[in-house]
Amino acid sequence: MTVLAILKKNIKWRYHNALTIIFTILQPILWLVLYSAVAGQAMKNTGIENYTAYIFPGLIILVSFSVCGSSGIMNYMMKSDGSFYRILIAPVNRSFIILGQILEAVVCTFFEVGIMAIISLLFSAKVFGGFTNTLIIFSLIFLTAFFMACISYGVSLILPNEMMYETVMNAIVLPIFFLSSALFPLDKISGILKVIINLNPFTHVINSIRSILVTGTFKTIEIYGSISLLCLLCLVGFIFANRQLTKEMDL
Repeated sequence: MTVLAILKKNIKWRYHNALTIIFTILQPILWLVLYSAVAGQAMKNTGIENYTAYIFPGLIILVSFSVCGSSGIMNYMMKSDGSFYRILIAPVNRSFIILGQILEAVVCTFFEVGIMAIISLLFSAKVFGGFTNTLIIFSLIFLTAFFMACISYGVSLILPNEMMYETVMNAIVLPIFFLSSALFPLDKISGILKVIINLNPFTHVINSIRSILVTGTFKTIEIYGSISLLCLLCLVGFIFANRQLTKEMDL
């Protein structure tokens, strides 16, 4: 069994019924509409011309967190029907098992981000493209999803049930998202809160994506810094996931 085979199997598992497909399509649309309509009203006097375009990079990260978080729930579902253990006893490299599930989350992240990008055009969100800019954004989204999928996979192998898993993941994801520059400009914040937000690595990822999409320009050092940091986080995350799977196989 190869990484591609595990990837296909997991995608089929995620989209195994029509209801799942409907929610997958609706979720990024609802987030974009709600945040644009509701929060946008409160941000009218901040000097932001198009709030939809402004929050779009933050919502990309939120979508990534959500999709990757749900990939951890798949482990519990696969354990309940035995398919998780059948994969473990198959003649397949342990790293392939992890990569198959992680890449499934990455592919689904791009799918939902694509849906949200199309809908954002209806809100007159003007973004700048270009091959280099697109490649950088693609890389940032890929690395973000890869890291979160690693963490979700590892955490799902530690905790005994879905309820505890969802509680822990929400405790991780929500502070990371709201204590970032996802929804509001940093120049409106001061004190210890601003320090905390600046220490959040995803603040810099969001800022990098925003500078490319909104202005069409970027600071090279900021982009290199974001990509380097994400690569390091991905390495740590993969080691964490691999270690937890090893423990699971030794039980």
